[in-house]
Amino acid sequence: MDETTKISEIKFHYLIPNKTDLQYGCGVNVVGSQVVVPGEEYPASNHPNGYVFDPARGRMLNEYQLLYIVKGRGTLTTEQGQYQVSKGTMILLRPGKWHTYSPTPDVGWSEYYIGFTGDAAERAIKALFADDEQIFNIGLSRELIDLYQRAIEVAAVDRPAAQQMLAGIVMHMIGIVNFMARNESLSTDRLDQIVEQAKSIMQEHVTQNIDLEALATQLNISYSWFRKIFRDYTGHPPAKYFMEIKLRHAQYLLANTRESIKEIAFALSFKSTEHFYTTFKRVTGYTPNTYRRMSTPEQKK
Repeated sequence: MDETTKISEIKFHYLIPNKTDLQYGCGVNVVGSQVVVPGEEYPASNHPNGYVFDPARGRMLNEYQLLYIVKGRGTLTTEQGQYQVSKGTMILLRPGKWHTYSPTPDVGWSEYYIGFTGDAAERAIKALFADDEQIFNIGLSRELIDLYQRAIEVAAVDRPAAQQMLAGIVMHMIGIVNFMARNESLSTDRLDQIVEQAKSIMQEHVTQNIDLEALATQLNISYSWFRKIFRDYTGHPPAKYFMEIKLRHAQYLLANTRESIKEIAFALSFKSTEHFYTTFKRVTGYTPNTYRRMSTPEQKK
């Protein structure tokens, strides 16, 4: 049985697996895609009971879903916290777990999703993914997108044995996600995005101190992997890079303001004036006082 709706850039199919289908070990209940343009209401309001979704209230599903964001960005909120999601993010939604998600209103996003139940699928997920794993930054995969599109085509006609074809697609998807996640197969554009976003956050918080492990969590990436890609891209570990941003700002303040060394150290959240003094000299080769004398207009005449 199949209920199909297509409105503009929305396609979804709801199916009811029978007992034979479920004995196969995986039954697909829903598969679809949606392009959400900036400012558009989300989600579509014409889903059947059991799938009606109010982002303000959230929901719990009775199935697993693989939700793949292929364009744009937004947020996912669970009982563990709120996470930023963007192009190349795969979300594993689990039955009985509260969650809510939505695209950023002025950006929108494009999504694919497939919902399923069954003993074989559940065993695979429990064997491959930890209970708290649900966000995978795997980048854009043409193979995954092709599988979603093939699943939509198969569900649209709902011929005999379609469920077995869909079950094979789901198991293939699970395998791809596991492979890409375990091999840290982030696409180049996703790596660029993570590093540039981290650098931007550091610039915005130059007068504060940043918990870099919390920053990695905010970017939906493990801290060890965050340190590796950040160093690969910038040539510096994130802690050293952030300190250099602070010291560049300190150089600007020394050269262009009359603030005292103590005031600058306080403004940049150093532990103490002594800590600022020794760090500045170690990195720049000059004491703050010497740098100020060298940088003042009077000294340049």
